[in-house]
Amino acid sequence: MALPDWLTFLTDSEEIIRTGGLILICLIVFAENGLFFAFFLPGDYLLFLAGVFCGTGILTVSLPFMLFCIFGSAVLGSLTGYLFGKFFGGRLENRPDSLFFKKKNIETTRQYFLKYGSRVLIISRFLPVVRTFAPILSGMIKLDFPHFMTYNVIGGALWVVLLSGSGFYFGERFPGIINYVHYIILFFLAVTTFTVVRAYLNARKEMKAE
Repeated sequence: MALPDWLTFLTDSEEIIRTGGLILICLIVFAENGLFFAFFLPGDYLLFLAGVFCGTGILTVSLPFMLFCIFGSAVLGSLTGYLFGKFFGGRLENRPDSLFFKKKNIETTRQYFLKYGSRVLIISRFLPVVRTFAPILSGMIKLDFPHFMTYNVIGGALWVVLLSGSGFYFGERFPGIINYVHYIILFFLAVTTFTVVRAYLNARKEMKAE
């Protein structure tokens, strides 16, 4: 399979769930929450659709078990990113731009840290790209480990329960929603893109004003 085909598959939440089930969902969540080269993977709508598929019975696992597995993957992924940033962050900042790495992603995340402090570890869970680089930057700035883990666990729990839990509710109550999966993905893409761009521009504006 050619690289573009792999990229198409990895960014297709519906195909990920139907093909790989909970195991592949957890692997994607783990990677997207802390591995710098995985920032492009679907996070928010993957969690929501996992809940929908669980609620409709297509994903044959219980809701508590699914939430626990995804939560664990998110926390461990961020922890991996933190450790990578702590021990190899200098090399990452000196790395040239490539298909899987953009220096602007670190700068975007840095702006969020300057604006929100450690709370960005909770806020970033709902922001694509920033979600990937926030734990890495936490390690790079040597953020206190217990402090990091506290926000890591809280943010991970809120992210997983809110998105997958709401997806389960809609899937169980309105099983016909499964026919509108592509519209759901487009909706999440529009919302998350708008949120990231707006928040980044606001952060830059406030930093310049200060």
